[in-house]
Amino acid sequence: MLDHLSEGLPKVSSELSSGVDTLTKVLLGLRLDGVEYGRCVLRAPWAVAFPAQREARFHFVARGGGWLCAPGMDWVRLNPGDAVLLPRGSAHVMASSPDVPAVAIDTLQRVPVADNIYLMRSNEADAAHAGAIEPATPADVMFCGVLRFNLDPLHPLMAMMPDVMRAGELAQRDPTVPALLEAMEREVALDRIGACGVLARLADVLAASIIRAWVECGCSDATGWIAAVRCPRIGKVIAAIHAEPERDWTVPALAQLMGASRSSFAEAFTRTMGESPAKYVAKVKMFQARQWIAREGMRIAVAANRLGYDSEASFSRAFKRILGHPPSSARLVRAR
Repeated sequence: MLDHLSEGLPKVSSELSSGVDTLTKVLLGLRLDGVEYGRCVLRAPWAVAFPAQREARFHFVARGGGWLCAPGMDWVRLNPGDAVLLPRGSAHVMASSPDVPAVAIDTLQRVPVADNIYLMRSNEADAAHAGAIEPATPADVMFCGVLRFNLDPLHPLMAMMPDVMRAGELAQRDPTVPALLEAMEREVALDRIGACGVLARLADVLAASIIRAWVECGCSDATGWIAAVRCPRIGKVIAAIHAEPERDWTVPALAQLMGASRSSFAEAFTRTMGESPAKYVAKVKMFQARQWIAREGMRIAVAANRLGYDSEASFSRAFKRILGHPPSSARLVRAR
């Protein structure tokens, strides 16, 4: 139902020697299966706790400001134009001030605007809106979104991202973002026909913009996915693996793709990604298999054959070794 970043583009495997940048190739693997939006109108003092979830979350401060706190990080100030993406849906708190006790997001007033789109207010803001009290301070306004990527949250590509990807002053750094957010504002406010579909497409582009901004100017990490994206030769290999996980990616084949000797390639890949090429390929294959089985209902034997395993038994052993549970458990998840 949703448009994807890759719609209308040639397959990555046919583009590996073209001029398309590595980040674009990597982003082709990130797609949205669904989306939920909330336009939050909050009047200080306020603090909202967002529980951990499988889906990604993003926040954009449209007016006013706030503070963000997530496990393992100190409070950080968010100003108008700031955007953050939590790719694995980590638990976090948004607040007007760090000393305000937080309430669960589910306690906010939720007024449906359209399918999967809500206007959310704190009790104080809702009362002020109704004219019961005179607002002492202007409301803080944020867009909060739930993004369901097609990739498993523990997929290697997702796992290498940080818990919080902050693109400070994103609106000033990327001129396309203000136009996207203005369009989102209109769609939420006007309750037009097809608003949910339009917002889903805008969210796809916005999520990619946040990732791009983080890569370009928001992170100094020298290892893992960010380093692979910044290194065209390793990035080409990563993009190829994710584009065709069912292919027999041997070390010689990957070294040839990179244009290096086997030993030079293996050393560079392990130094950049923190694990060997064979282990990384195996993880990508198993996460792809889990998606096929859990989301598409593919039979285990079919998934094993598609990924090049000689037998269902050998595939099941590899699946359990890497993911910690047998492939039949993925089928049970789909059944629930």
